[in-house]
Amino acid sequence: MDERALLARSGGPVTRSRLVRELAALGLRPGDTVMFHTALSEVGYVPGGPLTVVAALREVLGARGTLLVYSGWNDAPPQDFTTWPAPWQQAVRAEHPAYDPELSEGTHDNGRLPEALRRLPGARRTRHPDSFAALGAAAEALVGEVPWDDPYGAAGPLGRLVAAGGRVLLLGAPLDTLTVLHHAEALARAPGKRHLRYEVPVLGPDGARVWQSYWDIDTEDEAFAYGQAVPEGVWPFTVIAREALAEGIGLRGRVGAAESHLFEAAELVDFGVRWIERNITRE
Repeated sequence: MDERALLARSGGPVTRSRLVRELAALGLRPGDTVMFHTALSEVGYVPGGPLTVVAALREVLGARGTLLVYSGWNDAPPQDFTTWPAPWQQAVRAEHPAYDPELSEGTHDNGRLPEALRRLPGARRTRHPDSFAALGAAAEALVGEVPWDDPYGAAGPLGRLVAAGGRVLLLGAPLDTLTVLHHAEALARAPGKRHLRYEVPVLGPDGARVWQSYWDIDTEDEAFAYGQAVPEGVWPFTVIAREALAEGIGLRGRVGAAESHLFEAAELVDFGVRWIERNITRE
């Protein structure tokens, strides 16, 4: 979409000062700890692009605030490489570069904002390759020393976000991007929960490349058999979030041209746990 079309959608440029006003009107507050997801094209024409959005968020939150994003690792080895022919596996094990929190590129699936944030001075990123990045007063508390196993559990960045009274902002992003609901999956006690164990090369304490095995819920092919509760072709997080909004959980508003949402992380996770435990009744 070209700039003129974006300008028409958003009623003119979505400048930093406009973002600050509209984010505050949505409910964002100084001192908040916020995980955010953004679809920049939905917002409209933003002069300066991702860095302008990050700057506006930081201005609203102030020095006591913190931003959190899911980063991931774009060039991680495929999870199924251990099923490849032995010579191919050996080649990967011998030469695949290690995940480096400072250098490894974040996944392309989540747009430009997470990568823009994690490159900024002062940003912190997990040593765990299923990575999160944070910037602000509580950055180290959110992403430091994440456990290798169960990174979506209580001791991971999402569990820490909830414990810190954090919030989740969807800035034009669809409801199915609510990564925090993976924490609800990790907590929920429902039948047939799916897990994965896989291996990645990482940097060891001495800086040498080592292969690390870790265990996690299945965030790729769904952690539960959602087909029993969700129509075919619909992402379950969309259904959970819509029902949460219908119960009065979360705020809605417009930022630029984008329909946006702001959730209390603990409220949404608690609703997600209850929804999963009520609706997932068999494997």
